[in-house]
Amino acid sequence: MIVTLNAYNVLAARCAAEYLEMFETIDKGNLIYKIDVFLTSSVFRTWKDSIIVLQSTKSLLPWCENLKVINHCIDSIGSKASIDPSEVEWSYTCNRKKLPSENGIDSHWNGVRKQPMVPNDWWVEDLCELEVDLYKRVIMTIKAKGRMPPVVIGEALRAYAYWRLLGSLEDAVSNGVDCTKRHAALDAIVFLLPTEEGSVSCGFLLKLLKAACLLESGESHRNNLIKRIGAQLDGASVADLLIPVNTDENSFYNIDLVMTIVEEFMSQHSDNGKAKLQDDEEIVEAENMSVMTVSSASKLAVAKLIDGYLAEIAKDPNLPLPKLMALAEMASSLPRPTHDGLYRAIDMYLKEHPSLSKSEKKKLCGLMDCKQLSQDACMHAVQNERLPLRVVVQVLFFEQVRASVASARSDPSAELPSAVRSLLPRENGNSIGSSRSAATTTTEEECGVPTSSDINSLRSMRLANNSGGSERSSGSSDTNKNGDDRSGAGKAKGMLMPKKILSKLWSGKTNASENSSSDTSESPGSVNPEEVKSTQSRITRRSVS
Repeated sequence: MIVTLNAYNVLAARCAAEYLEMFETIDKGNLIYKIDVFLTSSVFRTWKDSIIVLQSTKSLLPWCENLKVINHCIDSIGSKASIDPSEVEWSYTCNRKKLPSENGIDSHWNGVRKQPMVPNDWWVEDLCELEVDLYKRVIMTIKAKGRMPPVVIGEALRAYAYWRLLGSLEDAVSNGVDCTKRHAALDAIVFLLPTEEGSVSCGFLLKLLKAACLLESGESHRNNLIKRIGAQLDGASVADLLIPVNTDENSFYNIDLVMTIVEEFMSQHSDNGKAKLQDDEEIVEAENMSVMTVSSASKLAVAKLIDGYLAEIAKDPNLPLPKLMALAEMASSLPRPTHDGLYRAIDMYLKEHPSLSKSEKKKLCGLMDCKQLSQDACMHAVQNERLPLRVVVQVLFFEQVRASVASARSDPSAELPSAVRSLLPRENGNSIGSSRSAATTTTEEECGVPTSSDINSLRSMRLANNSGGSERSSGSSDTNKNGDDRSGAGKAKGMLMPKKILSKLWSGKTNASENSSSDTSESPGSVNPEEVKSTQSRITRRSVS
């Protein structure tokens, strides 16, 4: 009788022969001997046959384990996966889109057909067919051989996670499907994650953390993932941070988890000062400029990330204000070129929560620094009906300062007063005299109203800017002086005129001022006629105080 052995039935035949004790001592050339020769000379030399045989061991335990067949298959697969890709001559499955150079086709092709290049991760997709326990043993064998780059190991784990864990996970959890296999896959993947920095992306780690939350895994997995995510949070995206809440809370997203991640990032990137080394009884300051540059860039990226995340969660109508402010204040020390992202988040929250009280609006707007808004953000804020009027006035004031400074810089002979320079942001993005109001007090200065010193600074700056214009004036009357002021202000391109803009602002908010939702304690129309004769700055302060 002729029996055809192949990768699908050879293991069953080997176990049966072992059970029937078909050894060489019974008869020369017995079945066990023939099958062992076939396995060694054919199956274990073939990539896909080794995987097929390894898959078939599940139904033949514990016989396969006792016969060492599983170990032989795993060692064969690990050896072939660790080989130099240029020496791969067998077929494999790789569905990812290859580069033109890998397909032998590129823009510099000289007409000579090239041998297609084999990618480093050629073996990744074939191993995704293995069950979790076998996959774990294969990856451990590959890592033990020490010839596989950690990045490729990370790519293999990512592909396996999408195959066995992440696919339709939310639907499975919501529908009450048994997730035992997904639990096992998560445990194996977290255990196999390479420890080298950059071996796996931050987005993939966040997906694993999201899966751990959905599956309600142990704290050890979460703490491990949070620590790794905190080390490379600058590589995440806003979509990665939108982790849903799987409890009965009203909020859409798990903000507490994100706050834990941000706290981990801040602790790992805290400025501990310059390292000091002891060398021959001398304290030597050591600065690694490249590390400092990377750390600064990471903080900038995380600040932008948090601002974008705040804008997304602000759309949640059930999000309490203290939780939003807690996350924003946690990242307040991070450097920001502008506060446009914070303004967008504040505006979004005001839009979705129109019932906020005046004090809550003041606290919320105190998160941003009006001096660090871009010109586009200032123009939007001036016309924003949702902002408290005090904040709008503050934006107008500092935009006036900025425009006047631009005018002064066009005249090298003009020098800004020190009081005005103190109002400007420093080059590193931080303000000398921050205009950010405290979140727990309600004084005029903290609510964002320009102080008397600010008004005096603006006046002195205008005098400095218009000194040249006054010399060219033909008269010394008050009318001519006012004309010089207007001509000097017109020199600054894009400069906002508070009087004109505030008059539009009053007309647009007159009706709102009569209601309880108004942020002013006194209607513009209630100002005494005698006070109208005072300066524009005085009118502004009397109107919003």
